[in-house]
Amino acid sequence: MARIRLSVRERREELLSAAVEQIAARGVAAVRISDVASALGVSNALVLYHFSTKEKLVAAAFGHAAQDDLAHLRKLLGRRTSALRRLRAAVRWYAPTGQAKGWRLWIESWAAAQREPALREVARDLDAQWKAALTEVITEGVAAGEFPCPDPAGSALRLTALLDGLAVQLTAYGGTVSRARAQSWVDEALARELEVEQKAWTTAAR
Repeated sequence: MARIRLSVRERREELLSAAVEQIAARGVAAVRISDVASALGVSNALVLYHFSTKEKLVAAAFGHAAQDDLAHLRKLLGRRTSALRRLRAAVRWYAPTGQAKGWRLWIESWAAAQREPALREVARDLDAQWKAALTEVITEGVAAGEFPCPDPAGSALRLTALLDGLAVQLTAYGGTVSRARAQSWVDEALARELEVEQKAWTTAAR
């Protein structure tokens, strides 16, 4: 049976999805153009036509995968409820104990980005988008008088740094810390950063 002819956009998305699966299975260092091509039953030349090097394919694949998590983050932060509720929902989802799917891929990218400028640029931009989204909602909460938080940008940076570190412990070093303890640390950190009393924090965030 002949393959269905895809548009350029559809073909790129197909290649990127296959690349994400191959990276997750093999790791950035081991994955090859031929692995992606074989997974789809296409030629290496077709993959290289759309992405001229493995490095560009990997960077684009990582961005493709991370955008799904970013879209969900923005959905959580865009709800019509208090900033405190939105932040708690987002941080709980984004935490490595939550349902965000991209942690293993993020960790792969951190290691590879040290050697691959294209991936480093993409990772840096996506990280900035995460921090900007959290900073914006924290700033909204301050403006609405929900909590004082004197440094929204600093709080967003410290929170994401904690989440990144816990992701390494839970994903790469399983058993170092329990999921329950990690989630407790995340909740405590958010309450501390927003300068919200624990009792008020628990009541408002339910």
